[in-house]
Amino acid sequence: MNLIKGTLTSLFFASLLIIACSSDVNLGPPPIASDVREIKIDLNQELQTMDGFGASDGWRAQFVGKNWPVEKRNAIADLLFSKEMDAAGNPKGIGLSMWRFYVGSGSMEQGASSNIYDEWRRTECFQNPNGTYDWSKQAGQRWFLKAAKSRGVEKLMAFTVSPPVQMTINGKAFSPQKNNMNIKPGLLPDYADFLVECIDNLQRNEGVTFDYLSPVNEPQWDWMAGSNGQNSQEGTPATNQEMYDFTKLLSDKLKAKSLNTEIVLGEAATINYLYENVNGENRDDQINSFFGPSSANNIAQFPNVKKVISGHSYFTVWPLNDMISYREKLSSKVKQIAGLKYWQTEYSILENPGIAEIPGGSGNKRDLGMKTALFVARTIHNDIAVANASSWQWWTALSRYDYKDGLVYLDDGASNGVSGPIPDYCKNDGFYRDSKLLWAFGNFSLFVRPGAIRLQIPNQNAASAATDVMLTAYKDVAKKKLIIVAVNYSDASRAYKLNLSGITLKNNVLTPYVTSEDSNLKKSANVNTTKFDIPARSIVTYVGEYN
Repeated sequence: MNLIKGTLTSLFFASLLIIACSSDVNLGPPPIASDVREIKIDLNQELQTMDGFGASDGWRAQFVGKNWPVEKRNAIADLLFSKEMDAAGNPKGIGLSMWRFYVGSGSMEQGASSNIYDEWRRTECFQNPNGTYDWSKQAGQRWFLKAAKSRGVEKLMAFTVSPPVQMTINGKAFSPQKNNMNIKPGLLPDYADFLVECIDNLQRNEGVTFDYLSPVNEPQWDWMAGSNGQNSQEGTPATNQEMYDFTKLLSDKLKAKSLNTEIVLGEAATINYLYENVNGENRDDQINSFFGPSSANNIAQFPNVKKVISGHSYFTVWPLNDMISYREKLSSKVKQIAGLKYWQTEYSILENPGIAEIPGGSGNKRDLGMKTALFVARTIHNDIAVANASSWQWWTALSRYDYKDGLVYLDDGASNGVSGPIPDYCKNDGFYRDSKLLWAFGNFSLFVRPGAIRLQIPNQNAASAATDVMLTAYKDVAKKKLIIVAVNYSDASRAYKLNLSGITLKNNVLTPYVTSEDSNLKKSANVNTTKFDIPARSIVTYVGEYN
């Protein structure tokens, strides 16, 4: 979960210094450009089946969805969820196929006594302190939930980061202790009841279906207050044993209510917590712990558990050699467990790669342009192509901050957002702005739908491609479409030709949709597969129909 100038930011970086692994990958120079390169694709060389691309309503949607003028709300929802094309064939939005709904803890009702200093990082709770429920809460988030459903978002995920404050040890939505979950002794079943009750009632009240439940978020961080007793946001640590116990309770209760929602476990703070023993706190090596055949904490045996392990790409995308190394190790570990899939479920820029990579050199200061879009597109590509992620999810859809953490940005028209807790800034109205990152994400999300199958493209070197051209390909069997997503990180246009096995394309053409400095996922003229150019500093999705 993105921490902007909070007390935990330093802990993230301190942890990174401890856990960062070295890499033997040699990036080497980019390949010498030949006249025409070849993309070789065999329709029968299948890799992972994709489960969707998403983002979360994390905190900001509660004000925008409740207070902003409905015309602006709908325009924002169209940017995020619409799959429609205009008269010229250009997308109206990025067609997210997954939406993350945050089940809140009640820090909002506590106000300043929550000790979370930014109102925009507190949340309402459906459960009152006396145990009764108020389903009128989280109105803004429920508005976006229904907006997603009405625009055809296929998958919905409920997630949470803290028990309701009335259940926690310290009565707060952040933790008083290291390692263990912030919940009073004996109340873990009550927490499970709360989440299942929320899913059941939201489905009946709002007419939606929650496909997935993520019950624990970034359990490796301690989520404790600073020396002043204040915290930047909600959260709780948890051990693997606690996560196992909680999953068993949730599984039993979901089954008892005949709910089909599947539990997705992990949300590891950084991906190496999934595949190795980092610090001996029983909060790591989660693939072995939760899905290892001989593990006492194996959750695959339970009903309503999806055979997926999830993690976050924070602090593992720079330098580039480490980006590749982390993902190769993760992929290798996942492949050892038959049928296990990996989802990347949260990312925004927290690294400091320098101004050569992104404006300002870090996540601080918003950027609506191509440098940030390309930086993130490279991360998406490598999470899919190297780590074999079958779902990729951005942290938060909306941002009012002067930070690189949103897809759609909010401000007052006179500034680039805020850097601190200014409660009324954009609370009731404001300006919304799309970003190149939004449209770059759309190069994946709009075209690679749930059920699409990634295809092998041989002879790609992940390390050298990271500063040149990165390619992934997919087939949509139902629609008989071939989709190729190209990320050209270089300063030069690259010429390619397509070499297909097992299929022929109708009219031997591909339709490009281009995100670049002067184009937002714009439909361009068809190109012939025998030779086409991928523009410099661009993300291009090529779509063809096969026979």
